[in-house]
Amino acid sequence: MFEGQPQTELDALFQANPEFRQLYHHHQELDKKVLDAELGVLPIDDTTLSQMKREKLAAKDRLTQMYASLHH
Repeated sequence: MFEGQPQTELDALFQANPEFRQLYHHHQELDKKVLDAELGVLPIDDTTLSQMKREKLAAKDRLTQMYASLHH
């Protein structure tokens, strides 16, 4: 998600902001579950999958906002 950003910046953000760290890990977990569901490894219904995708997108949007606010 933050490809191309210096790892040192992300590491500092993880250390300084527990909310960012928690949300980032939550997004990563959702990303894995969505991928597993799409591959058929995780059997879930379409409604749950759609909900997970919306939650993942909301987490990404919030992370992006948090990152941008710290760099402007």
